[in-house]
Formats: sequence, C-alpha cells, structure tokens
Amino acid sequence: MMMLPLFPLDTVLFPGCFLDLQIFEARYLDMIGRCMKQGEGFGVVCIVEGEQVGKAPPVVASIGCEAVIRDFVQQENGLLGIRVEGVRRFDLQATEVLKDQLLVGQVQWLPDLEDSPLQEADDDLLALLLALGEHPMVEALDMPRAVDGRQTLANQLAYLLPFTEQDKLDLLAQDSPEQRLGEIHRLLERIQGELFA
Repeated sequence: MMMLPLFPLDTVLFPGCFLDLQIFEARYLDMIGRCMKQGEGFGVVCIVEGEQVGKAPPVVASIGCEAVIRDFVQQENGLLGIRVEGVRRFDLQATEVLKDQLLVGQVQWLPDLEDSPLQEADDDLLALLLALGEHPMVEALDMPRAVDGRQTLANQLAYLLPFTEQDKLDLLAQDSPEQRLGEIHRLLERIQGELFA
C-alpha cells in the first residue's frame, strides 16, 4: 500500500498509453512540481460523479492508472502542458482530501499477467489499431507505438476506441490480455449491432 496523489479526469488511462494535460489549478501545479522533482508518478482516476474543477472532490472510480510525466511545455496561453504515460494499474482502497484540496489515495498495485505474443486471430484488431493511428488526434500522441504483444494491443485499443467510460473501466480491471481482447471484440460487435440495427 502506498499514498498516491490523484488527478481526477473524465477519461480512463491505460498502461503504455499517452495523455496530454493542461495544468492550471494551483493544487495540480504543485503536485506536478513535486512529481517532477522526486521523479514520481501520480494516479489518473476516472470521475464517476461530480466535476473535475470545483470545491467538492468528485467521486472517482476504484481502479486507476499511475501516470509518469514524459514531457512538458509552456503553452501559448501561458498554461503548463504535460504529456504523461500510463505505467501500472492500481486498486484505490481509500481517499482523502488534503488542505490544498488535492485528492490523494491509498493504492494497491494490480499485477499484470505475463504478456503473450500476437496471434493470427489478432490481425483484424491490429489493422484497426493502425487505422486509428492515422487519425490526427491519435497521431499527435505518437500512438500507436510498436505493438509487441497482446497486452500492448489490448491497452491501446481499449484506450483509443470510443467505448463508454464504464466499459473502459471494466477493461482496465481485466488482468489478462486475452480477457481484455475478448471483451474488446464483444464491445465492437455491440457497436456494429447498434449501427446496423
């Protein structure tokens, strides 16, 4: 168990995936400064109820992903822009709000099962990921990166495809890449069914 500063967002981050953030609130500027000085990460947690900005802390999901800062830039609007990479999943055991209104959580790291090599059955999903990589917003994130196994494929697809936040949280909770890929197949079939219904 360890304490981790938390950044509540309307998104679900996956290991090996990138996210660009614009930092403007004092509590998060301080948090980012501390993380950069100490070479540590922070937790990205999806908001289940409430707002990202506001006095009352939002209700967040009980699973999240540690993010480490890979790059930062002073933006034209004067705000700090950072690019983070998801590193490892965690189970959120408890939260508390500090004096500066920063949300921190007691986390238990979740084990990822051993990655397995890509199989012929993954060709369609791999082609889908490469097609997604041509979208300007995905291209700007330098994704997809080299896909060297089923875990990477599952994480990148789960992150980039337009699933609901709840579906993404369910995918993040899966320990095995096989389970995650199976669930992605099922969700894609559901979307196709809705499109052609």
